[in-house]
Amino acid sequence: MSLLLQTPRARVGRLVRRVTGAHSPLMGATVMVTGASSGIGEATSYAVARRGAHVLLVARRADELERVRAAIVADGGRATAYTVDLTDGDAIDALVAEVLERHSAVDYLVNNAGRSIRRSLDLSYDRFHDFERMMAVNFFGPVRLTMGLLPAMRAQRFGHVVNVVTWGNQVKAPKFAAYIAAKSALDVFGRIMGREAFFDNVTCTNMRVALVRTPMIGPTDAYAGRRAESPEHCAERLVRALEDRPVTVNGLIGSTAEVLNLVAPRLSDFLAAELSRRMPDSAAARGEPRVRDSA
Repeated sequence: MSLLLQTPRARVGRLVRRVTGAHSPLMGATVMVTGASSGIGEATSYAVARRGAHVLLVARRADELERVRAAIVADGGRATAYTVDLTDGDAIDALVAEVLERHSAVDYLVNNAGRSIRRSLDLSYDRFHDFERMMAVNFFGPVRLTMGLLPAMRAQRFGHVVNVVTWGNQVKAPKFAAYIAAKSALDVFGRIMGREAFFDNVTCTNMRVALVRTPMIGPTDAYAGRRAESPEHCAERLVRALEDRPVTVNGLIGSTAEVLNLVAPRLSDFLAAELSRRMPDSAAARGEPRVRDSA
């Protein structure tokens, strides 16, 4: 989050911590991070643990989750692993029940787990399941988890949720209809949740990230060689969002595209359509084997 996009309160709070040496607000807090076994979630878990939080690691892959937990503990941090498939509603409910029994409440929740699909509508007419699975992973799962933890947050009169969404919510990028629609739904849910829980001191940040170099972008040929943020850098920005609790974290390109969509929608459509034409569907999206360079 650039300095210009920070709220005055956030800038002052960070300055005070730097000058006085005050602890991070995360010190001693309970922070749940989903998708914690790799990418942004893994990097965020390390960063949160370094600030003194007890990290609740949530992901599907037990072995990878244990690797992350062990690394945090070896570094002197506190972490507990929960192996959960966030597309399984019953598993989410069981996770919530266990976590609330053991910890009473979660202070901070990072809804990071997600999945992306880059496929044009032209290749999706007989693939409605793409839209269903995007909603399951990117919307229904995090919403069910948030709703399960929200009453305890409101009862203790403190809580903060960070939804890792996408700058695509602002750009409306072609070939990402299923993915962006699901992330946009989560974005809107978080905004309304923050308003309804405002007087209970429970807030939400929608963090609209751009391209991050994680395994999720691997199958998409169009990303090859393109500049991308590292998971570690993204995690540091995410931790600042936990500490400062802004309403949104936007980037310059996404915000510029959002303004262009409002003031010149047809020009924006033309530019997006032309860019889409120049960046065709990947081999993975077409269901073809990827052609790799020989060693």
